[in-house]
Amino acid sequence: MITWLNWLSPILVLLTGSISASYAQASKPIITLEQIDPQFSNIVSKTANAVIIADGFEWSEGPLWVERHKMFLFSDVKKNIIYKWTKEKGKEVYLKPSGYTGSVPRGGELGSNGLGLNMKGQLVICQDGARAVSVMNAPLDKPKAKFIKIASNYKGKKFDSPNDLAFLSNGDIYFTDPPYGLEKNVNDPLKEAPYQGVYKISKDGKIVLLTDTITRPNGIAFFPGGKTILIANSDPEKPYWYAYDLDKNGLFTHGRIFYNAKAATKTADGMPDGLKIDKQGNVFATGPGGIWVFNRKAKLLGKIRVNDLASNCSLSADEKTMYVTSNHRVLMIHLR
Repeated sequence: MITWLNWLSPILVLLTGSISASYAQASKPIITLEQIDPQFSNIVSKTANAVIIADGFEWSEGPLWVERHKMFLFSDVKKNIIYKWTKEKGKEVYLKPSGYTGSVPRGGELGSNGLGLNMKGQLVICQDGARAVSVMNAPLDKPKAKFIKIASNYKGKKFDSPNDLAFLSNGDIYFTDPPYGLEKNVNDPLKEAPYQGVYKISKDGKIVLLTDTITRPNGIAFFPGGKTILIANSDPEKPYWYAYDLDKNGLFTHGRIFYNAKAATKTADGMPDGLKIDKQGNVFATGPGGIWVFNRKAKLLGKIRVNDLASNCSLSADEKTMYVTSNHRVLMIHLR
């Protein structure tokens, strides 16, 4: 039987560049705005709108806008691929494999996850399957699956699955290491460390454990100035965002809960996950129901509710556009 959605689908594809496989999603707005504080409308316009720019992924993650090449990169963690999206050509395979390069077949989250650019403009990749943080040994505009591992273990114990990363202006790289890339999670026989860690890769290559007390460390970002860092905890028992100040050596001090999302997890799907912080110190954090917007003092200003699980987000250079990895889809949101 031909339904109204069957004949409307081609029209929606033309309008959005893609269409979700879910009829339920197609019948709902991609995003809705929830203003909690008047400041919200200064950050997210009341006329903000979203379009689906790519679809058909198993689990999209690791969004990165690359201003120099006007391209948006993101990972499909389960397909072991980094994709590229441009306005001119849409979705293209950028790098495959992106994480796991072994010859023994395996399942789970075997590809890349978080992506970023170091001070040299090189692509730095959290490789879930390879259990390492690596640099792509090729120019950004001529990608090749050649990697230089810059962190693969701490004191001889392999990482579980580096997930997301943040950069200090001095060249240090901070990253989270949850168990999600291991096929059996925390019960995987290949797990070597008895904790989940947040680490620093110093510019001299030294690996430093910053904390082993966050149960499921995930998204990570610095506030402007690089003196405070925010970390998401994707744990149903402790769905918190944590903040830490940095001492003169770049180590964590004054750890505290930035915001507790426990109540929201009872009424909306999702956990604190990926996040970004803009130049003004406003936080865009994926969490239960969509993207939570905070000021730097942890005041919740509002939410961009997404009709699917949002995993992470990235801002354009002018911070007027946000790219969101959302389960099987990627969204472009015009904030203002």
